[in-house]
Amino acid sequence: MSAYNIVSIAGSDPSGGAGIQADLKAFSAHGTFGMTVIAALTAQSTRGVTGVHGVPVEFVVQQMDTLFDDATIHAVKVGMLATAEITEAVADAITRHELPNVVVDPVMVAKSGDRLLETSAVKALRTLLLPRADLVTPNLPEAADLLGEAEAADLATMRAQAERLLDLGPRRVLLKGGHLAGDESVDVLVSRDAEPVEFRAPRVATRNTHGTGCTLSSSIAALLPQRPDTASAVADAKAYLTEAIRRADEIDAGGGQGPVHHFHQWW
Repeated sequence: MSAYNIVSIAGSDPSGGAGIQADLKAFSAHGTFGMTVIAALTAQSTRGVTGVHGVPVEFVVQQMDTLFDDATIHAVKVGMLATAEITEAVADAITRHELPNVVVDPVMVAKSGDRLLETSAVKALRTLLLPRADLVTPNLPEAADLLGEAEAADLATMRAQAERLLDLGPRRVLLKGGHLAGDESVDVLVSRDAEPVEFRAPRVATRNTHGTGCTLSSSIAALLPQRPDTASAVADAKAYLTEAIRRADEIDAGGGQGPVHHFHQWW
C-alpha cells in the first residue's frame, strides 16, 4: 500500500527543531507521508521565542476541511494551537471528520519559558480536546497545569497524576518524566483498558533538547498505524528519540538549545 498519511496540526518553528518542522522530519523518519495544518506562527530560534501569531481561526478550519475532504488520514498529531478559538475548532474538526489515532501534545510553554498557549485556552484544551484524544502526551509541568496541582517531584506522584489525567477524558495518557532527576528518563503510559506501562531510557547529557516533546508525539502518531498497540508505538518512538537526543550535538543550528537529530539513522 502507499505510505500512511499523518497530519500535524500545530505551530511553525522557523528554527526547525520543534513544531510543524520537527513533526514532518519525524514523520519522514518513520516512513510516513507528512501533511500539515498550520495553527500558529512563531518567531523563534534556539535561544527563545520573540513572537507568537495565531492563524485566523477561519483559515485554520479552511485548511482542515480542504485537506480532510480529500486525503485519507491515518493518524493526527495535535501540537501548539495558541488560542481557545483554534483549540475549539480543532476539537470540532476531529469529530466531524472522524479522525483516527489522535495524539495530543498539550504544548503550553516552550523550553525557553515562553508561553505558547493563551491562559484562556487551557480550559478548551482540557474540556474539548482531551476527551477526543486517543493519547495525550504531557510533560510534568503541563500535567500540573492541566490538573491544577503542583508539579510531580517523584515517580509515585507522577503515576498518580497520570491516572487523574485519564479522568479528563482521553483514552490513554503518556506522562513524560524528563523533568525528574536521576540517571534514567521514565515515562508512564496509563489507559482505560490495560495495565500501566513504564518506559525507561538512559538520560543523555546535552543541552540540545529543543523539540523533544514534538518529536516524541509525532513519532508515536506515525507509528500507531504501523504497530499492533499503543505501547509498542511508544516504545519504538522513545527508542528513536533517545538516539536522536544522543546524536543532537552533531547538529549546529544556533547558539542556544539546539534540536535533536531527527535523521540520525541516515546522516
